[in-house]
Amino acid sequence: MIWKNLKNYMNNYKEFFQDKKITVIGLGLLGRGVGDAAFLAECGAKLTVTDLKTKEQLKESLKKLKKFKGIKYVLGKHKLEDFRNADFILKAAGVPLDSIYIKEARKNKIPVEMSASLFAKLSNLPVIGITGTRGKSTVTHLIAHILKSAGKKVILGGNVREVSNLQLLKKVKNTEIAVLELDSWQLQGFGESKISPHIAIFTNFLPDHFNYYKGNISKYFFDKANIFKYQKKGDVLIVGKKVLPFLKKFKLKSKIFISSDKLQKGRDFNLPGEHNKYNAQLAVEVVQLLRISKVKIKKALATFTPLPGRLEFLRIVRGVKIYNDNSSTTPEATIAALWAVGDTKKRKIVLIIGGDNKFLDMTELLREIPKFCSKVVLFNEKGTRTIRDKVVKFKKKGIEVYNEEGINNTVKRAFAIARPGETILFSPAFSSFGKYFKNEYDRGDQFMDIIKQLK
Repeated sequence: MIWKNLKNYMNNYKEFFQDKKITVIGLGLLGRGVGDAAFLAECGAKLTVTDLKTKEQLKESLKKLKKFKGIKYVLGKHKLEDFRNADFILKAAGVPLDSIYIKEARKNKIPVEMSASLFAKLSNLPVIGITGTRGKSTVTHLIAHILKSAGKKVILGGNVREVSNLQLLKKVKNTEIAVLELDSWQLQGFGESKISPHIAIFTNFLPDHFNYYKGNISKYFFDKANIFKYQKKGDVLIVGKKVLPFLKKFKLKSKIFISSDKLQKGRDFNLPGEHNKYNAQLAVEVVQLLRISKVKIKKALATFTPLPGRLEFLRIVRGVKIYNDNSSTTPEATIAALWAVGDTKKRKIVLIIGGDNKFLDMTELLREIPKFCSKVVLFNEKGTRTIRDKVVKFKKKGIEVYNEEGINNTVKRAFAIARPGETILFSPAFSSFGKYFKNEYDRGDQFMDIIKQLK
């Protein structure tokens, strides 16, 4: 078994990977897969990199790996033979649950790994893991921010843009703790390895990713549950009250803390919205367990700034406030944004909404939009079309409704109709994939570029 002598390799990861035959499924465009592949090549692994995207589509990623001559590429397709004869498979996020290639690996008793869980095993560090449908990014970065502000040596990883988790192994020597944001896909790797973080935070659980899980919310929770499923005695699980009902069927060995819904009084926090105060309270409860003083926590909370694309205030142009909430890809997230920056008495939000279909229920969001918005600009895509007719009916309530093609036209329309004193809120409620964007980050980048050019 490949992991039999794992402890012997904790301080010498290069020796662990050297000469291993590894199939990397999913190179991708975000930089994580590229970083992982480069790391493995540096360690002397014999790599096969396979991706359904073509050579042309992966041009930028392949350019970064050009110096590694020994990598075998299988692009635009996968081959079953690459999953039959390997020491292990390194699986990227988003590989289908019913992948015949992963089934082939298992049939041949080849371990399937993912970078975040592999890092957790090899680093030998205490791990704080954060998951949840919403809020996990903010909680993750805030925990890391508080710990760093308190002088702790921290590795920040997991589902972080352009961060290769395997590359983080180079930093382990001078680090005290790892803080990892873990989405449902990365937690598949923890399930494969039958491990969970030492401290686990489960922010909330809401319907999401129905396009991937084919409408099966149980399968979605099954992946999320890996954050606590393999915790041992002495480990800690911190959950919000709404997560508690989902834990009843599990016999947990860890100690469970139920988080308060609100941030305690006397703590200044710059992020708008009650949901962000809840996120902050979760982070505070974690760092208190690690004996960070109240004074240091208070100072760190006051200096934390919003993450890109998460209810991020950008600027005021011609008297109009602009918020980038690109990461809101569910109706619940957009509702939280409306409540955070809106006012039901004044209805001064110009909402930009729309994207690809995740097959989520938009009923509650459609009830909330008329309470806060004077105008709605629909970004035309597959998902948007499912709500267009209902949004158009808002005109009867005095709300202006527009439908635009492409992000540039959509944002221009929002500025053309916005009046001084109003707020443009870019909070899509749908995913980014479709004909206009490579991924969520690409959508956010395109929006930011347009905003920067405004005079």
